[in-house]
Amino acid sequence: MPKPVRFVLALHSHQPIGNFEHIFEQAYQESYRPFLEVFSRYGNLRIALHISGPLAEWLDANHPDYLDRVGELAASDRIEIIGGAFYEPILAMIPSHDRRGQIQSYSRWLAERLGAAVRGMWIPERVWEQSFTRDLADAGIQYTILDDFHFKCAGLTEQQLYRHYVTEDQGRVLTVFPGSERLRYAIPFRDPQETIDYLARMAEEHPDPVIVFGDDGEKFGTWPETHKHVYGDGWLERFFDALTANRGWIHMTTLAEAMDHVAPAGKIYLPDASYREMTEWALPVQRQVEYEQVAEQMEHDPRWPTLRPFVRGGFWRNFHVKYPESNEMYSRMLGISLRLERLKRTGAAGEAVREAERDLYRGQCNCAYWHGAFGGIYLPHLRNAVYRHLIAAEGHLNRAEGRPAQWVEAEANDLDLDGRQELRLANDKLVALLAPHRGGQLYELDVRAVRHNLLAGLTRRPEAYHRKVLAGESAGEEGCASIHERVVFKQKDLDKRVQYDSYPRKSLIDLLYDEGVTLETAAAGGAVQRGDFVHGSYQARVRRNPDRIQIQLARHGHVDDIPVRITKGVTLSAASPVLEIAYLLEEIPRDRILRFAVEFNFAGMPAAADDRFFHDTAGNRLGHLGTRLDLADVQTLGLSDQWLGIDVRFQTSRPTGFWTWPVETVSQSEGGFELVHQSVVVQPHWVVRPDARGRWSVTMQLALDTSLAESRQSSPAVAVVS
Repeated sequence: MPKPVRFVLALHSHQPIGNFEHIFEQAYQESYRPFLEVFSRYGNLRIALHISGPLAEWLDANHPDYLDRVGELAASDRIEIIGGAFYEPILAMIPSHDRRGQIQSYSRWLAERLGAAVRGMWIPERVWEQSFTRDLADAGIQYTILDDFHFKCAGLTEQQLYRHYVTEDQGRVLTVFPGSERLRYAIPFRDPQETIDYLARMAEEHPDPVIVFGDDGEKFGTWPETHKHVYGDGWLERFFDALTANRGWIHMTTLAEAMDHVAPAGKIYLPDASYREMTEWALPVQRQVEYEQVAEQMEHDPRWPTLRPFVRGGFWRNFHVKYPESNEMYSRMLGISLRLERLKRTGAAGEAVREAERDLYRGQCNCAYWHGAFGGIYLPHLRNAVYRHLIAAEGHLNRAEGRPAQWVEAEANDLDLDGRQELRLANDKLVALLAPHRGGQLYELDVRAVRHNLLAGLTRRPEAYHRKVLAGESAGEEGCASIHERVVFKQKDLDKRVQYDSYPRKSLIDLLYDEGVTLETAAAGGAVQRGDFVHGSYQARVRRNPDRIQIQLARHGHVDDIPVRITKGVTLSAASPVLEIAYLLEEIPRDRILRFAVEFNFAGMPAAADDRFFHDTAGNRLGHLGTRLDLADVQTLGLSDQWLGIDVRFQTSRPTGFWTWPVETVSQSEGGFELVHQSVVVQPHWVVRPDARGRWSVTMQLALDTSLAESRQSSPAVAVVS
């Protein structure tokens, strides 16, 4: 019989805020429920279990019997309940006060619902910075799990990863367990005997080792093809049978028991890191491609095992650089967090403050802020959920601060933390954020009544995995492969749908084309820009009246080599859901004919749905929101989203052409590569014919009607259904 080994099987089950109801249910039926049913039959086995807060709340509302059973198994010492930050934020992106608040609030919830005395926690996505230590310790946490990759980055070898370590920061001490990458790739994809053999080797090579598997519970049924493999083909039963048959020397234990009864291997300070794949995904695209090419070239080089521990990728926080849309969410979230903290320090309390904190925490859920093997930031419903809760939190703060019913304000500040000033124009109905130094673009437009950011789209940009689109499909070496090994296309001809944008898909993008540009050319990205206004810097000024504020943006630019001045004004009045937009073009040569267009993008209003459509001034439908429209000499165009309960309507001062088309990305998810609708482009455009002074102007009204949504909110019958 091999020497004894302590083995911890730690599962992390998570569904993000905003995920579809059917995804929650599918994961429950395919993974969480069947795993618990099989595990319950093996009375000698023990596991550690982390259920993220969003999933726990959903289970409590929809399958409370599942949590009841988990609580019973915890009470009988079969399951160790692992805590965490309530709504699964990346700890690196939230302030210390929110880290402590999220951890403590979830520990209280688990104690009340499951009777669990939480001692350890799961680190979301294993994104680690050493300064977290003091926050975790101050929140009552004694231990956590990180990947063995973190320890290797600190200089440890494979032979030193057989037991836990202690670390500290400013005198606060924390125990840290290394999770085995080898087991992450073996369980549940390889034969159970491989795990048994590995544990036997560890037992033979090390005295009293503690070996930890820590990974997603969704691997046991929800990941592609795993339900049949794990349950239909009996992998999980064979795995548990093997552990049971070897229980004489494999001691299934918990993290708490291991910490209490096994001496640590020593002290360690861990560098900023996450699991290995995450560091690769965080790299800039070209560097990521180079990293992958080097890894592929070195894979069979005998020097690679020695070199690889010294090779690492990027830093998680740079996802905010890689995806500006992530930075926009992050900056918005951070501003609300700091505002709430300032309010709490004044002694403010009450329901509005508690609701603001709850919505802020939910808006910190990590999945929409980054991208790797999962859809992440590419999934509109996750981004929309983040903004929904952040906008709600701001509304609660307005209420807590006693804002009047009607108001309008403007401020200039570094809103997105890039070292330059942006502008915020807001009233009791809308919030508009503008970036003068980035083409004077409107990059966020929040509609408070529906808690929706109409500009939460995503710009199409290169991804390292796009090269795989042309390489064909592959299921991996075996029928059931890790998601990191599978190449599957969810739609045909994805190679023909990969397209990149030359500017952000936001609004108030000022475009100057040749007169002959067509819808097809513009939609394909082939329309040549004659002006330098898209990325140019605009001078900004704010004009104030008591109930009406205008932000005026002006740029002296060029069309080819000809100087041209564009001035645009955005006006908002108190209690008004209408943005008034005015354009003045000056110094235009009379012998030059140009087509001037202003691009708007509207996100979170999906295509190919009967209740989301374009319409004309009489209300006639013109097609769903993925339709390509080429309208001429009209002055009104509407976009209706009846599910969201909003109608967006353009009204122009002069006859206008309108082009519309969808923006779709080819992105990666756990199920394969897929086409995702990100926004619908609306480009009002005109052939500019200047007057005798070389001037041309137009005004537009962008009216945001939420009466449908508000009528639902005021209906008791509908409120019960929703």
